[in-house]
Amino acid sequence: MNKALAPILLAVAGAAHADYTVDMKSINESGQGASIGTVTITANPAGGVTFTPKLKGLPAGQRGFHVHENASCGPAEKAGKVVAGEAAGAHWDPDKSGKHGSPKGPGHRGDLPALEVAADGSATKAVTAPRLKLADLSRKSLMIHGGGDNYSDSPKPSGGGGDRIACGLIRAKSGP
Repeated sequence: MNKALAPILLAVAGAAHADYTVDMKSINESGQGASIGTVTITANPAGGVTFTPKLKGLPAGQRGFHVHENASCGPAEKAGKVVAGEAAGAHWDPDKSGKHGSPKGPGHRGDLPALEVAADGSATKAVTAPRLKLADLSRKSLMIHGGGDNYSDSPKPSGGGGDRIACGLIRAKSGP
């Protein structure tokens, strides 16, 4: 191999597997609002990817938590109505399963374990998605829904999470 090319290839390979820190912002039909904290995404030594939230200002309880297909958190029109975070697209589904499922089973690979929000509106409990790899996540978005997640398309589609209330863009860390 060309010795001049080796450092470039190593840098590119490292960037493809870098950790991510996602700045999560509240969203509404007008666009993005204030930051509510961050979610750090790292490779889990036992396999998969771990999402570690440091969030505040969320409604207490279980919240749907997903990787969405587009790196956008903006509003967009759906069925004639402007919807918060709709530009993020659907749950990431590279296998074209067409169904919502659990983080461990068949279904969208963007289906993550539910986010647990404490009574004070904070979320700090890490969750692991065993079917994901860090290299899968670049140029996607991370979404928090207003409702919980039943890991099914019944009785409501996409786990029944409902409105999109917070979103962040997944990008590699910059700097040291």
